[in-house]
Amino acid sequence: MIDTHTHLNEPRFVEDFCVVRERARLAGVSQLVVVGYDLASSDDALRIAEPFGDGAAVGIHPHDAQSCTTENFSVVRDLAASPLVVAIGETGLDYHYDHSPRAVQQEAFRAHIRLSKALGLPLIMHCRSAYDDLYRILSEENAGEAGGVAHCFWGTEEDLHRLFGLGFYLGVGGGITFPKSDELRRTLRQAPLDRLLLETDCPYMAPAPHRGKRNEPAFLPFVAERLAEILGLSVESVLEATTPNALRCFPRLSR
Repeated sequence: MIDTHTHLNEPRFVEDFCVVRERARLAGVSQLVVVGYDLASSDDALRIAEPFGDGAAVGIHPHDAQSCTTENFSVVRDLAASPLVVAIGETGLDYHYDHSPRAVQQEAFRAHIRLSKALGLPLIMHCRSAYDDLYRILSEENAGEAGGVAHCFWGTEEDLHRLFGLGFYLGVGGGITFPKSDELRRTLRQAPLDRLLLETDCPYMAPAPHRGKRNEPAFLPFVAERLAEILGLSVESVLEATTPNALRCFPRLSR
């Protein structure tokens, strides 16, 4: 298994990072993508990915889009030059919390898309309550040239097909195990298996039966098992598809 979205660069993993990483290996999670969300966490993603042969993503989260100044984004650009970087992000739009003004989020998102295209790296996108603007910007920026993943997908069937039409994968995480996620599960039944990726988004979104606890990559099998149940497939079939999907989405992971 490949956990395509982790935040092991979060402070709450400082004390037991090596133990968490070893639990992931024992659970069958062979590689991780450690995703940055600001300058410090992007730098940390590179630092902690290298010893384990994992991948890093660098970027500024839409919550912090106001910090995406020309000067700060030049730092992201410099970090992205590392061969350890497999994607640009976490970027995107979040109109649920609106921690940064929407116009500022949109400009920061465009900057990340342009960088991903310039470097030939996929995008890792966050979207909440903003799909219409997300599609508009992806289309205007020809973001399909870069491709990538809509992580922690929680959209409608229409959203699903529009993302596929633009060439993106969907990140499937612990949310599919939540009792009140029936609509999400119905939507995912319409998704082709060759466009799905497994992720934890740790330390957030812990799957049942660990909901409410700190999430970690070792919990990824619970996501795989629930996805197999949703699709009416064996767990082995899900893993045989999603691991190659991750390597296609993030070609540098196979280095």
